[in-house]
Parts: sequence; structure tokens; C-alpha cells
Amino acid sequence: MTGKMDNTRDKIIKGLEETYKKMVEFKKQKNSPIVVYKDGEIVELSPFEASPTTKYGHKTK
Repeated sequence: MTGKMDNTRDKIIKGLEETYKKMVEFKKQKNSPIVVYKDGEIVELSPFEASPTTKYGHKTK
């Protein structure tokens, strides 16, 4: 059963990475800030300063 869960998790992570990439591209086209929650505050970031890709990780038990 763990193999199936790992496969599903890998697909979800790949989808999140692709979604992030598309969001940064969209924000650049619209010249719109990326709004995030960081250190207890809502912060606006320039899409031109954001990394065009990101890697999601997870902690194993």
C-alpha cells in the first residue's frame, strides 16, 4: 500500500510544482504581486523576483 501512496504523493507534488510555475508566469504577465503569508504577516512579492520554479518536499516519519 505504501507504493501506491508514494506514487499519489509524487503526482500531487508534481502538480503543485507545475501550478506554481504557471502562477508565476501569470503574475508576470499581469504585473501583479504574489501575495504570501510569511512570519505571521501577509506580504506582497514581485513576480519578477520570485523563483520561476520551486521544489516541494516532505518529511518522512
